[in-house]
Amino acid sequence: MAITSSAKKAHRVSLRKRVFNLRRKQAINEAVKSFKKLVLDKKLNEAAKLLPLAYKAYDKAAKEHTIKRGAADRKKSQLAKLLSSVK
Repeated sequence: MAITSSAKKAHRVSLRKRVFNLRRKQAINEAVKSFKKLVLDKKLNEAAKLLPLAYKAYDKAAKEHTIKRGAADRKKSQLAKLLSSVK
């Protein structure tokens, strides 16, 4: 358990940031899950409309350092590659 006042404050801050990070990761997962479901169902026009939403979720998470920038770029590239490979 934290003893010093600064350690207690750092713990409180980390708990608040955890909520934001979990929310961002959940937004990514929901966007990617719905995108992949549409791709697998061969609904490519609808999937193409959801691709920018997934990009937005990855970019927001990378901007706030929830995930690394390179990881976000790589995963966005994989989604685009998935869509183009099915077309």
